[in-house]
Amino acid sequence: MTRTMPIALAAALGLLAQPALAQQKFENLDRIDSLVAMTVGANLGEPGGPRAPVDRRLRLAACPTTPSVEGPVFGAAMVKCEALGWRIRVPLVAGAAAAASGPVARYAPAAARPAQKEAVVKKGDPVQLTAGNSSFEVSRVMIADEDGAIGETIRVREDKRSTPIFAQVVDMGIVRIPGFKDF
Repeated sequence: MTRTMPIALAAALGLLAQPALAQQKFENLDRIDSLVAMTVGANLGEPGGPRAPVDRRLRLAACPTTPSVEGPVFGAAMVKCEALGWRIRVPLVAGAAAAASGPVARYAPAAARPAQKEAVVKKGDPVQLTAGNSSFEVSRVMIADEDGAIGETIRVREDKRSTPIFAQVVDMGIVRIPGFKDF
């Protein structure tokens, strides 16, 4: 009986420790939200802060170190786990100076934008192709196949051999896949 007691105790402790290990299997998304807010110096929804919390459906592997946060870069903060190789973009609300002056031209309705016919994207330029909604945004660097002004649809591609994708020019160096809800 003395031998079965330690085995039963060890088995019980193993069952108790198992949920703790399961919780550490994925990255704590609240921690990512806090890191982004501290890095950019603004809370959720404030000018310069994250637009929305990180999408809770994400299942990122738990980073053994504290993830690094860079930004803002192209209107988003970049959260990276160098040890595991994952990274995500967290879209940010326009900065305090832009918020004080009114809506940002990128997200303002077409009627509020001044008529621009000059090309802000030139053929051969690298552009940031984005897609997403208010909770998340994904992006990829592409090459413009043609010139385009804000609001125009142009072709972009990953390299010379890849199939072109149609995207709408939303700002200098930024294009968006049509069909996704605007922010």
